[in-house]
Amino acid sequence: MTEFKVGSLDARATKIRNVPIAVTPEGFWCCPSQAVLQKTMKNQNQQAKPKGGASPLASKASSVQRAPTISSERRAHSTPTRSRINSDEQKCAPAENSTPNPPKVANDRPQKQHKIAVGFGQLEMSDLKVVLYGKDGVAVKMSVHRNILAENSTWFADKLSRQSPMSSMEVPDCEDVEIYVETVGLMYCNDAKQRLIKQSVPRVLRILKVAELLGFQACVLSCLEYLEAVPWVGEEEENVVSSVQHLQSGNYGVSPILKRVCSDLTSPPNDTFVHIIELVLKSGEDRGRREMKSLVLKLLKENSSCTSTSVDIYAETLYSSCQNCLESLLTLFRQATADDFAEQSLGLKEPVFRQIALEADNLLWLTEILADRNAAGEFAVMWSNQGELAELHSKLPTKSRHLVSCVTARLFVAIGKGEMLPSKDTRKLLLDVWLQPLMDDYNWLQHGCRSFDRKVVEEGIGRTILTLPLEDQQTILLSWLGSFLKVGDSCPNLQKAFEVWWKRTFVRPYVEQGNQSQPGRS
Repeated sequence: MTEFKVGSLDARATKIRNVPIAVTPEGFWCCPSQAVLQKTMKNQNQQAKPKGGASPLASKASSVQRAPTISSERRAHSTPTRSRINSDEQKCAPAENSTPNPPKVANDRPQKQHKIAVGFGQLEMSDLKVVLYGKDGVAVKMSVHRNILAENSTWFADKLSRQSPMSSMEVPDCEDVEIYVETVGLMYCNDAKQRLIKQSVPRVLRILKVAELLGFQACVLSCLEYLEAVPWVGEEEENVVSSVQHLQSGNYGVSPILKRVCSDLTSPPNDTFVHIIELVLKSGEDRGRREMKSLVLKLLKENSSCTSTSVDIYAETLYSSCQNCLESLLTLFRQATADDFAEQSLGLKEPVFRQIALEADNLLWLTEILADRNAAGEFAVMWSNQGELAELHSKLPTKSRHLVSCVTARLFVAIGKGEMLPSKDTRKLLLDVWLQPLMDDYNWLQHGCRSFDRKVVEEGIGRTILTLPLEDQQTILLSWLGSFLKVGDSCPNLQKAFEVWWKRTFVRPYVEQGNQSQPGRS
């Protein structure tokens, strides 16, 4: 687009072929897209072949049959209109005779170049021919007015001022011929923004690109006004932002567009994050709270490219919320296990049990967020030190306390997957304090908790146990064996961990002794 050539157009080299012209949603004529044009030319060549000596039929383009073509009747009707200047309507028509050329017998060699002609405004007053050479052999000759182009485009004004008089110019290697023609057509409109209303965001971005290259400032501003007002859907946001960011250096006023995605605040929006977490945790509406927890968790999982600073800020907020939930949960456990609580009516007990379930669910959600962000190590320390909470756990109904065991299960899964790396003492204390309460609730969790994945939890427990010294493994697994032989499936199945411990205890010592007794063997 940065190059141009001056010269007279060779009538033989620029033979015009009559093709259907598509109508844009705005109502003014424009050249068809390159794909449609190629299909049109292919169909014309095929239909031009004679059949059995019969006279050839008139050429038709099946791909654009439904698009209006410029007929002699329409041109006769529009001629009086073109006799006077209509400042707000773009008009295009073939520059050649309105009668379609009779079809010719196709040559052996395919047509290498497809040419069409487009006119704007009053064609009889046109004083400049601009030929666009695009990809795949598409060429468009535009009959335009040099004063219109010079007034609206700094690029055309510069080229036209270099040599005068200039009757024609060529634009080689035009990347987007279709949009180039439409952008030139917008120079004939008083209100370009009105013409963009029914356009799509991707198409307006293409127009913006061409208008910027041509120095068509009015069109650039109209495109920016359109982009600032229209909604962006899906990937359009990234395309819009990347297209307008480089315009910040110019006097185009792109700030209103970028403010949709960027804030003037330089500090991280930690206060907003804290406010969102508090709103979700304090919500008393089950469905809204459940759906927003899922949404926030999904969004935080997707935010994997955040910096370590933002991770620390979010973790601080999450740990503060965890501490508040733990304190509230312990207070409720003490209230629900008090001696006088059993004597109260069911109407007074239910709100307490409901609040226990709510705080436990909040704590499970926070644990899930921390584990997904590989930041649950400190919470594992906090949870393993909740000895009083674990003791009171057995005194509550399973229906009200089982979500507390889900927190324990999630920590075991995180350790088993390597999502956190707590110390040996923390891992052992976690098993000593919370494994038995988890085993007590295991039957309920399997049948009353939809999100509970038994195989994943059992694998996490087993792997956690196997990270301890062999003596501690033996103590925990023998205790589990006694429970498993009594209740069966109502207890976690840790047979895989038991098998590993067995091999470490009874097989490995003899294998090592055998290897040491035969030092000479390779």
